[in-house]
Amino acid sequence: MRNLNVDITVSAARILVGVCGTVLSGLMCATSMAQTLESAVTAYGGYRMGGQFTDSTTDQSVDVKSHASYALAVDIGFDPQSQIELFYSHQKTALSSGLFAPTTNDFPLTIEYFHIGGTYFFDLVDRGGYVVGGLGAAYLRPGDSGLSSDTRFSGNLGFGYMLPIGPHVALRFEARGYGSLLDNNTSLFCNSAKGACLVTIKGNGLYQGEALVGLSVRF
Repeated sequence: MRNLNVDITVSAARILVGVCGTVLSGLMCATSMAQTLESAVTAYGGYRMGGQFTDSTTDQSVDVKSHASYALAVDIGFDPQSQIELFYSHQKTALSSGLFAPTTNDFPLTIEYFHIGGTYFFDLVDRGGYVVGGLGAAYLRPGDSGLSSDTRFSGNLGFGYMLPIGPHVALRFEARGYGSLLDNNTSLFCNSAKGACLVTIKGNGLYQGEALVGLSVRF
């Protein structure tokens, strides 16, 4: 009987040691993962190119002029290789077309992107190459305050490279492409009082590309 009690005690001790070892291993793994998670705030300067409409009434092209841009990204650590990203990009540009002659060939326009997405690094979040993307809205705001703005569903997809230059600072180099959905034969930038619109477009999308260089503060 005594031997039986000893065997039971030894078995219980082994089970307890095994459970404690498993729990400790899990805690160490969780702590290690928490330590490797990295978040960052990045301010970008860039140059955005492309974008074209076709007026369905006159069949004339309306081009979005290439121009400088800036952007801000907040990347929240999700796991050792990826982050959740809140992204904003701003471009003050102009539409260029013979439609606006003889007054001017350019019409001021601001295009802003508000996206939620993420980054995925090929190795770990702290350095090297990664892919990036997001979905959200494109906000098109004409320079004439009498005309209505327009908001469209949009997304971005790109790739980048992070180069650490200090324990908590890094440079980011990115190239992104943007696509915004448009309704075929829809009117944009209208004046409700006059019942007139700047352009009636033919096509289903607005596409732009952007090159960005950013300074990241990492934490």
